[in-house]
Amino acid sequence: MVIALKLHVIKGRVWKFGKNVDTDQIIPAEYLVTGDPEELGKHSFERVRPEFVRQVRKGDIIVADENFGCGSSREHAPRALMGNGISAVIARSFARIFFRNSINIGLPLVEADVEAEDGDEVEINFKEGKIRNLTTGKEFTFKPLPESLLKLLESGGLVEYTKRELARL
Repeated sequence: MVIALKLHVIKGRVWKFGKNVDTDQIIPAEYLVTGDPEELGKHSFERVRPEFVRQVRKGDIIVADENFGCGSSREHAPRALMGNGISAVIARSFARIFFRNSINIGLPLVEADVEAEDGDEVEINFKEGKIRNLTTGKEFTFKPLPESLLKLLESGGLVEYTKRELARL
């Protein structure tokens, strides 16, 4: 599943999470027998938010507190979120390996402290480093992603970017 950043802006409905959301909460270990994003997505957050899988919609955005994606280094966690149609994750901070895995497979992440609740609609402008909560009207800033990361995300991740670059040779 490839998410392309059109005009560097993503808009979606919020799913709010707290601190220290680990990869076992995102996708329990017993489902790691596949790498298929859609299959993994059927079990996202089933132990902590069982309604998530039934109610999540393509384009939704996760907003979390600090240390999102902590725990084991598996790539399955961001794959499961992509399988749910999550278009981006905003958190105060990310576990570094989760951040790298997400960027590598094309899931946009933003480190920012954002006020939002379940169901709010937010808009992320990656190029300008701005997030706007369209429900409350509040605006937030973040350090824009480096051009190299934007290129990876625009391509759909590291593998797709590499394929595109090799095709140019």
